[in-house]
Amino acid sequence: MRAFAALTFSVLLYAVLSLGANTVSAAGLSLEDRAKLETLRTGDMTKLVVHPKPRDRIAEDFRDQYGNAINLADFEGKIVVLNFWATWCPPCRYEMPGIDRLAGELGGNDLAVIALSTDRFDIDRVIDFFAEIETQHLGVYQDRRGDLARRAGALGLPVTLILDREGREIARVTGEAEWDSPETKALLQELIAMTAPGA
Repeated sequence: MRAFAALTFSVLLYAVLSLGANTVSAAGLSLEDRAKLETLRTGDMTKLVVHPKPRDRIAEDFRDQYGNAINLADFEGKIVVLNFWATWCPPCRYEMPGIDRLAGELGGNDLAVIALSTDRFDIDRVIDFFAEIETQHLGVYQDRRGDLARRAGALGLPVTLILDREGREIARVTGEAEWDSPETKALLQELIAMTAPGA
């Protein structure tokens, strides 16, 4: 009887601990991590709004320059900087070279930078603009029907979402920013470190 009670207690304890672990994961960043990010919200990153909890994943597809369907789930495991922009938007055009440089400097196994055009025109306009400003690191992506932008609540441009490694929005910047500034890179590097597996 005593052995059965001990076994039952062990099972219950494991279940509680597992539930607690899942709750922490679902809650996103810890209070300590959020506090760290707050101290790094300087320069243009004062525009960054860190959400109290992660928002639901966005399932809508978008397209690459070849017409292939792309999904944010394809980038799972990485922090994602998802920038909604358009070729007709002057602030978007202004910040795009910095976004390209950010992709070159921090893009890789831990961070993906996606510049997602919401242009309703043919994607050739996006390709031509990237050629004009000589981007080196950005892929050509388009949300031509605006499905993903609407789902994300990107009502004005530019809007940039920061997604965690599970594809959930944890923060956003409304308006243009210097995406390759030291302040921005420091904040993103801290976010990469605090969300690294085993961190």
